[in-house]
Amino acid sequence: MRTALFLLVGVLLLASFLLLGKLFSTHYPAAPRIATIVFIVVWLIVALANMWVGVSKAGYSVGEEAPIALLIFALPAIVAVLLKWRFV
Repeated sequence: MRTALFLLVGVLLLASFLLLGKLFSTHYPAAPRIATIVFIVVWLIVALANMWVGVSKAGYSVGEEAPIALLIFALPAIVAVLLKWRFV
């Protein structure tokens, strides 16, 4: 359940970054690209923080938590790159 919530939050955060990039693109043509890059960096930090909480607080090992962290990071990041490449 927690993984699904993180994925939902990632997609919503992505939507907000892309919306901001689109709004600023009239004055700054590179805004959608910058918004995508900033989202990926911010989302990597969130995924790593979630992994740290899983390892330090929940008692999981790094080996158990790493695939979940990769999934939490990779799905929204891939969606971000595909949306940037295809539509923006």
